[in-house]
Amino acid sequence: MNIIIITGGSKGIGKALAEKYAQEDYKVYSLSRSIVDLQNVTQISVDLSDTKATHNTFKMLLDDIKKLEVTSITLVNNAGRLGTIANLENISSEDIAKSIHLNTTTPLILSSLFIEGTQHLICKKQIISISSGAAVKPYEGWSVYCTSKAAIDMMTKTIASEQNELEHGVQCNAIYPGVVDTNMQTHIRSTDKKDFKNLQRFIDLKENDQLYTPKYVAETIFNIDTQNKLQNGDIVDIRDF
Repeated sequence: MNIIIITGGSKGIGKALAEKYAQEDYKVYSLSRSIVDLQNVTQISVDLSDTKATHNTFKMLLDDIKKLEVTSITLVNNAGRLGTIANLENISSEDIAKSIHLNTTTPLILSSLFIEGTQHLICKKQIISISSGAAVKPYEGWSVYCTSKAAIDMMTKTIASEQNELEHGVQCNAIYPGVVDTNMQTHIRSTDKKDFKNLQRFIDLKENDQLYTPKYVAETIFNIDTQNKLQNGDIVDIRDF
């Protein structure tokens, strides 16, 4: 049985990934606050910004998976938030903490539990984190988001380095999905120009029909994954495939 666990599987890229892998006969689990209309997907409602709830829910899920015959297992760290778009001095402490927790702390916790909980498995084991070009390119107004994604890239490299030493280690990769037509993009385009100097670029991408659809991103990630195009530690942009 091929298993995939996706955080934030109720909308955007996460939902498209859940639908794609379910269509390909994967056993799909979605961890998100919202329960939505998804065929053949086991949806688990959890607030991923709550450390204790996230830990307990994920541990229970991994315990259930231990009873299954597993051929491959993947964790996709997809859930995230852009947070307030503004210069750092104009962002509240609460908003900073919430973004860093969901975008960075939660993937670290889940990755830790995933590695520990799959040690007994001798099969394809991997963590794929949805990162962003914002990890390497600073955008004024996105200081928290850029920082959180840079952290995801370093998490990916470090886990890969640690797991490389092990006989049945977990492969760890990060993927930049490009600019995707999701609720996050709607949020970006509604920002005041004074808070986000790159605003016009994102408006133009939408108006010129240059945004990727979540479905296209999901299909590309599926192909990259199942055709084993990644080496442990690779951080890739889907525009390169």
